Amino acid sequence: MGVVEDLVRARADFERGDWATALDSWSGLPPDRLGADDLWAAGVTAYLVGRREVAVDRHQRAFRLREDAGDRAGAIRSAFHLSMLFATGSEPALAAGWTARAGRLLAELDREVVEAGYVSFLRMHAHLHSQDWPAALTAATETVEVARRHGDQDLLALALSAQGRLSIYAGEVAPGLTLLDEAMAGLTAGEVSPMIFGIVFCVAIEGCQEILDLGRVAEWTSALHRWCSAQPGLVAYTGQCSVHRGQVMRSRGAWAEALEEFALAIDRYRAAGALEAAGLAECERGDLFRLRGEYATAEEAYQRAGEHGYDPQPGLALLWLARGSARAALGAIRRLVGEGHDPVHRARLLPGAVEVLSAAGTGDEARAAADELERVASHLGTSALLARASYASAGVELQAGDPSGALPYLRKAQQVWAGLDSPVEIARVKVLVGRALAALGDGESARREWAAARETFRTVDARPAITELDRLLGSAEPPGGLTAREVQVLRLVAAGRSNGQIARELVLSEKTVARHLSNIFGKLDVGSRTAAAAFAFEHDIV
Repeated sequence: MGVVEDLVRARADFERGDWATALDSWSGLPPDRLGADDLWAAGVTAYLVGRREVAVDRHQRAFRLREDAGDRAGAIRSAFHLSMLFATGSEPALAAGWTARAGRLLAELDREVVEAGYVSFLRMHAHLHSQDWPAALTAATETVEVARRHGDQDLLALALSAQGRLSIYAGEVAPGLTLLDEAMAGLTAGEVSPMIFGIVFCVAIEGCQEILDLGRVAEWTSALHRWCSAQPGLVAYTGQCSVHRGQVMRSRGAWAEALEEFALAIDRYRAAGALEAAGLAECERGDLFRLRGEYATAEEAYQRAGEHGYDPQPGLALLWLARGSARAALGAIRRLVGEGHDPVHRARLLPGAVEVLSAAGTGDEARAAADELERVASHLGTSALLARASYASAGVELQAGDPSGALPYLRKAQQVWAGLDSPVEIARVKVLVGRALAALGDGESARREWAAARETFRTVDARPAITELDRLLGSAEPPGGLTAREVQVLRLVAAGRSNGQIARELVLSEKTVARHLSNIFGKLDVGSRTAAAAFAFEHDIV
C-alpha cells in the first residue's frame, strides 16, 4: 500500500477514534512525509495511547512546519500542546519555554485571534506553578471570554473547568460549581475533542473531590469510566479514572475493590510515562492500609506518595498516632494547622487534625480545629464535609465530658452519611453514639450501636476498629461498679471541674456531688481526684 493510501487509512482511524489502530497507521508513515495537520493528529494519537515521546516529536515537527510557513496561529496551537505536555510531565522549564514562544508569536499577529485564549490559558498554568491563585483566576476568566467570543468549544471547556476550580479555591463555591457544570455540559453534548475531553473531566472531578461533593464525583466518575472504556487503545486519563473510581468505591465501603483500582491507576500512570502523577493514588492506598491495620504497608505507600510530590498528611500523622507515636503526630499536626492555606486545603487537613489533637488530650486545640472545620464546611457547603465537621464537633464534646451535647452532632452526621450511601462513615458515627449513650447510662443501646458498627468494619476488614469495638462490647457497662450518675460525675472530675461546677452542670447540690465522689473513691479504691481522673482516662470514660 502506498503512502497516500496509508495516509487516508490513518486519518480515518483517527476520526473514528480507534487510537491503537491509528497509532499503528501513523507509525507506518515517515514523519518527514507528513504535513502539519497530520503531524498534529499523529501527536494527539500518540499522547492518547501513552507514547509521550512520540507525541512531543510530532508536535515539534508540526510547530516547525507551521512557523516556517508563516502560520503563526497554527504554530501557537502546536506550542500550546507542547507546553501542556511538558507541564503535565513535570518539566516546568520546558513548559515555560513553549509558553514564551506562543506569547512571542501572538505578539507578532496584527489581529485578534482565538489563539490569544490558548496563550492566556498557558499563562494561567504558569501562575498555578508559582501558586499565584488570583493571577491564575484572572487568566482563566480572560480565557473564557476569548473562547466565548470565538465559539471555540475546546478552549471554552478547558477555561470553564479551570475558572470553576479556581473560583472554589477563592471561596466562591456555588459559582465555581456552576462553571464546572457548564464545562461538563459541553462534554456530554459531544462538543469537545477527545484530548480536551479527558483533561476537563479530570479537572472537574478532582475539584469536587477536594470539597467532598461526592454526588458530582460519583456521577462524573461513572461518565468518565464509560468514555474511557469506549476509547480503543486509550491510555491517557485512564490512571486518573481509576483513582476516582477507587475514591468512589472507598466511600461506598468497597475497600478491597478500591485498593485494586488504586493499584491499577499506578500501573496505568506507569504505562503512560506519568508515574509522577501517582502520588494521590499512593496516598489513597496508604489511608486504606492504615485503616485496615497494615501499618508497614501504609507507611511504604505514604513514602511513595511523598516521593511523587504528593503530601501524605494528615494520613501519615494518623498512622503515627495509630502506631503509638503521639508526640510525632501532634508535632506534625500543629505545624500543618499553623500553615496558612485556602479553605479547600483546610477541609482536607482539619478532620484528621481534630482526631490527633483530641487523642493527644489537647482539648482547647481540638475544639479550635473543630470550630474552624465547622466554619469551612458551612462556607464550602457540601453535605459530606458538613457531616465530617459534625462528627469532629461530637468527638470534642465527648472529650469534654458532654455526651448529651455530642448526640445532636452525631444524628446530623449519621443522616447525611446515610443519604450518601457511606456505610463506613455511618459505622464511625455509631461508635461515638455508643460512647455517648454508655456515658449517659444507656448501656444496652450503646451495645447495639457498637455491634452494628462492628459488622460494617468486619466487611471492610478494618482490624483496628474491630479490636476497639471488641473491647467496648466487653465493657459496655460502666467499669468499677460505678452507676451511670457516678460516671457522669467522674467524667467531669477528669475534665477538671470543681464540685460547684459539677453541681451546676448536673443540677445537683454540692452535698450530693460530694457524696457521689465519696462513693466513687470507695469503689475505685483511690484517695484523690487525680487518681480518679487517671482511672477515667485508662478506662475510656472521658
